[in-house]
Amino acid sequence: MLDISTTKVAQIILFGHEIERAEGELRGFIETLNEDECFSLIALMWIGRDSFATDEYSEALATAKGEAVTPTADYLIGTPHFADHLETGLELLGLSAAEAEQSLL
Repeated sequence: MLDISTTKVAQIILFGHEIERAEGELRGFIETLNEDECFSLIALMWIGRDSFATDEYSEALATAKGEAVTPTADYLIGTPHFADHLETGLELLGLSAAEAEQSLL
């Protein structure tokens, strides 16, 4: 379903929880993502913050594609609690960020 791996999302979550010291790394990591991964990331965050329901993933993805005007890193960093929303989004879709995070530590 997602166009981005759980491991990549977990890495972004880890950077997000340490944004004060890891903003540069977060920006650099997001720059390595392709467009589809970025759109999927935004759609996932929206699901996690309850802007879309889990069964509306396709709609969230289409909205992310249609409304993209801000670079993904800027948009995420400008969204309060984005790392928590990403984690919640994964959980709502039945995926575990915790397992992927452990493999990165």
